[in-house]
Amino acid sequence: MGPHPAVAAIRLAVRRVLHDVLTEHQTTPPPGAPPGEHPLVLVACSGGADSMALASALAFEARKLDVRAGGITVDHGLQPGSAQRAREVADRMTALGLDPALAIAVNVGPASTAAAHGAAYTGGAARRVGPEAAARDARYAALDAAAERHGAAGILLGHTRDDQAETVLLGLARGSGIRSLSGMAAVSGVAGRYRRPFLELDRQTVRKACIAQELAIWDDPHNTDPAYTRSRLRHEGLPALEKALGKGVVEALARTAQLSRDDADALDSWAAHAEADVRDEAGRLECAKLSGLPPAVRRRVLRRAVIAEGAPAGSLFARHIEEVDRLITGWRGQGAINLPGRVEALRQGGRLVIRQG
Repeated sequence: MGPHPAVAAIRLAVRRVLHDVLTEHQTTPPPGAPPGEHPLVLVACSGGADSMALASALAFEARKLDVRAGGITVDHGLQPGSAQRAREVADRMTALGLDPALAIAVNVGPASTAAAHGAAYTGGAARRVGPEAAARDARYAALDAAAERHGAAGILLGHTRDDQAETVLLGLARGSGIRSLSGMAAVSGVAGRYRRPFLELDRQTVRKACIAQELAIWDDPHNTDPAYTRSRLRHEGLPALEKALGKGVVEALARTAQLSRDDADALDSWAAHAEADVRDEAGRLECAKLSGLPPAVRRRVLRRAVIAEGAPAGSLFARHIEEVDRLITGWRGQGAINLPGRVEALRQGGRLVIRQG
């Protein structure tokens, strides 16, 4: 008798990702990887159903492949007893056969503007950082550091199709562009470090896999706390949408994410190629040539140029690029525009000048 259908589904999803990691490792091993050893793949495990199912599937599949399997749990220090809980999760990972099984404590800073890690793990656009995102940034910084220290070829994350749908709705509510609507990428981070095997599986399937395997799981109270935006969306917003529109909303939103990602990737590629064509011999951006580009491509060219001059990508919002764009499309003799990172943009002699202010 084979495994429970939910267990078979999560194992198949992980097996596919491990095959990809193995193939890539043969050509470009990650920095710090011990020579001659099988690649190390880590799972980021909170102890919840999604990540415990992922840890179990990684441990099972790694034994059949040339892969070393380990795990990391991050203690954000935001709840009483979090350090003890992190140790318990590490012990559960060890019991599954994961080695190393790391418990790492982080210091979650105050709410701020997102920097490098935001775009890296979502594959999305910049966003304002509140308490949830500040904890997320601290977590990904710890995961990055652990991967580099151990020479890991990849880190598996337990985000499901439901998480993807929530991410798309959050981007839509912020009025973000198409990159934000593309949700979480299946592969993201430096050199494709982060892998999300469960993006095509729903949360219920993953939870059934835990029950079938009698895995101990911990339900984070933050996930049901209405003080958190994602929690309200999960328990109030999405159910209301399904009541109004019928079943299938989650699947439709996840499909929207993939379609948006395909479009955003194509536009980014177009902008990268177009940038060379709108510069003069001295490398300056020519306003007349910029004005001839489609708006979506032109704004991507402008964003690339502003970041190249030192503006932090995580602090650069759509309104900044729209202001720069008006120097091209709505020129009325306006002065320089101040941008994050002490960068300024101004129009001089038919050229768009972007420089440190």
